[in-house]
Amino acid sequence: MKRDFDYSKGMEIKKKSYGKEHDLNLKLLISLSRSLSMVHKETMRNMKDSGLTPSQFMVLEVLYHKGDMRVCEITEKILTSGGNMTVVIQNLMKEDYVVKKATPGDRRSYQLSLTEKGKDIMEEVFPKHLSIMKESMEGLSEEEKKTLITLLKKMQRLDEHEAP
Repeated sequence: MKRDFDYSKGMEIKKKSYGKEHDLNLKLLISLSRSLSMVHKETMRNMKDSGLTPSQFMVLEVLYHKGDMRVCEITEKILTSGGNMTVVIQNLMKEDYVVKKATPGDRRSYQLSLTEKGKDIMEEVFPKHLSIMKESMEGLSEEEKKTLITLLKKMQRLDEHEAP
């Protein structure tokens, strides 16, 4: 068992090891989680100030950048299950941020489209979102960001291959 010393508390700390590979994997997971949590906390504050929930923001963001979409396409883009999507969409419609439009060539389905009010809220909120992202990643060079993206995509591909 590895031992470290916590100088602030004046005591020795015992660290349990699970082997070099597992310890490194755990350390990586904790670092990823803390980094994501930090960015998430700031993003949540921005959304709360705008009166949007995270799900509402994600739906508006996809429509703002990708244009009109069917609900199933939005669900796929924001990587969520459709469970609460109905409520999210109803609330966005109630606030007049989105409207339903018939899907061209398919009378049975509909697309969501941003209203002017929806565009206005995104033009207010999204620049703040970009600013938060910039601040969160200031310590990384452009090359480090590209490397991190490559590594994270590699992890995602490995996970996709192992999925049942």
